Amino acid sequence: MSSWFITGTDTEVGKTVASTALLQAARAAGLRSVGYKPVASGCEMTAEGIRNSDALALQRNSVLTLPYEQINPLAFLEPTSPHIVSAEEGRPIEFTQLSAGLAALREQAEWVLTEGAGGWFTPLSATTTFAEWVTLEQLPVVLVVGVKLGCINHAMLTAQAVTASGLRLAGWIANTVQPPGRRHAEYMATLQQRLPAPLLGEIPFTDSADFDRLGHYVRLPE
Repeated sequence: MSSWFITGTDTEVGKTVASTALLQAARAAGLRSVGYKPVASGCEMTAEGIRNSDALALQRNSVLTLPYEQINPLAFLEPTSPHIVSAEEGRPIEFTQLSAGLAALREQAEWVLTEGAGGWFTPLSATTTFAEWVTLEQLPVVLVVGVKLGCINHAMLTAQAVTASGLRLAGWIANTVQPPGRRHAEYMATLQQRLPAPLLGEIPFTDSADFDRLGHYVRLPE
């Protein structure tokens, strides 16, 4: 059984696009896989209850067919930092709940991908961060880099923070979040030189990403 954690250099860098690609690659490899989005803010109220588009993408691309609440146990409507909205709603985000959800998925799947919220140090309460929970679980990390101006600094800082936590940076995925500029190749070359982990793939820019065919852009971490 393999478990991985997806983080990003920032919010809106395409963690879910990369997660979708990895889940599709895991399916193609014949793995009994599932995606896990333990905490999600920026949800919508539907006839079925509160739903998050990122978590729905993970559910849709998982091999295992599971209830939404197992994929995303903590869902908040407001699109803001989880620690703010959870405190306002009186629904604390406890490590024990996150870990219990992960353990339940591990019992059913052989390949589990957990997607974080925001960046590496996203707060989950006044005193805790997502990074602390990932460290508690000792999950190897895959970093998603939104390739644009400033991404080199953000990627290097995040990689340094992950390794300083004693965790393995298992790889990184380049997500082309805007039309490639004239320095795109140089950005990619610098990232490959400076990041202490293998490049697992580059997802190209598209105005309407074909979410059903992302898996061939990436390879699974080892």
